[in-house]
Amino acid sequence: MAVKRMDNVGIVVEDLGATIDFFLELGLELEGRATIEGEWAGRITGLGDQHVEIAMMRTPDGHSRLELSRFLRPPIVADHRNAPVNALGYLRVMFAVDDLDDTLERLGKRGAQLVGEVVQYEDIYRLCYIRGPEGILIGLAQGLR
Repeated sequence: MAVKRMDNVGIVVEDLGATIDFFLELGLELEGRATIEGEWAGRITGLGDQHVEIAMMRTPDGHSRLELSRFLRPPIVADHRNAPVNALGYLRVMFAVDDLDDTLERLGKRGAQLVGEVVQYEDIYRLCYIRGPEGILIGLAQGLR
């Protein structure tokens, strides 16, 4: 087997603090924060001299992580935050939640906006997409069984 697990999904943001707060409200845990810089990091990313603040957010089960990054150097070169759901590239991160209505209410207080509407898929799930901090597209799913 070549793959052992998926470690994390990386998302670049401008306001690291607000994004951390949003994901804490969703129920993720802050695993740690760090500053990444140096020649070794630039060799991995191909960006050369870089300086990045990161925060690692972990799901309560400990199996999934989001790596939130704020680039101090070099400057951001593109912005895909408001791309529609059918744009090429990253689509969304989906989270399973206990209570979709409660989650939407709590995240709405932190600026989350419903993209379409809450729908029910058969008797299995209630689902929706929201735009979180900085336009990050997030899926929420509540199991019904």
